Amino acid sequence: NIKMNTIKRLTRSRDGRMIGGVCAGIGEYIGLDPTVVRIIFVLLSIGAIGTPIVIYFILCLIIPES
Repeated sequence: NIKMNTIKRLTRSRDGRMIGGVCAGIGEYIGLDPTVVRIIFVLLSIGAIGTPIVIYFILCLIIPES
C-alpha cells in the first residue's frame, strides 16, 4: 500500500473565475464554494473602503494560475 504525498497548493482557478480567479482559487483551497468567498470579499470591501480591492490585485500577481 503506497501512500501518496499530496501537497495542497493555492492557485488561481481557471474554472469558475470572474475576474482573476483569486476567490475561486481560495474557495477551492479551503473547501468553500467560491460564491461564499466572493460574498465575504464584498463585505470586507464595503467595510474597508477599497483596501481589499488592492489586496485582490496583488494576489492576482502573486498567486500562480492553475
